[in-house]
Amino acid sequence: MGKKTGTIAIVLAVIALCLSAVSLSMTLNSSKQQVQDGEEDKEDIQYVMYLGTNDKDSNEPVFSPEEAKSKVEEILIKHFGGYTIQEANGGWADDGKLYQEYTLVIYLSDTGIDQIHAAADEMVETFHQSSVLIQSNRTSTEFYSGK
Repeated sequence: MGKKTGTIAIVLAVIALCLSAVSLSMTLNSSKQQVQDGEEDKEDIQYVMYLGTNDKDSNEPVFSPEEAKSKVEEILIKHFGGYTIQEANGGWADDGKLYQEYTLVIYLSDTGIDQIHAAADEMVETFHQSSVLIQSNRTSTEFYSGK
């Protein structure tokens, strides 16, 4: 690499660094303006819990679907201010054998992983599970109440 080429590369690197700094400054100023205008950052983590209802050892249902939903609602209301539940059917194959079970899909926002784990501990015990699948989704939330 010649002396002239090296000098050009350094000048281009300095220009790129300056443009990055200007861009970052503009982004930060824009974010500050949004907060001042009342548009706060509404980023949140939505947790989705998948609770199977078959016994981990016998693979037989621990409760009827109605009882299972009632039991998990008791756990959720104790740990959280609100929740959303969907009913689903899960299935998997293991060693050529097909397994199926009634599954509850639970959506939770406005909470933290410690509270999620506390509820999951109770679900594992109550429903005699090996585990509860917990999914964390970065999202944006808003409680809209009209104009």
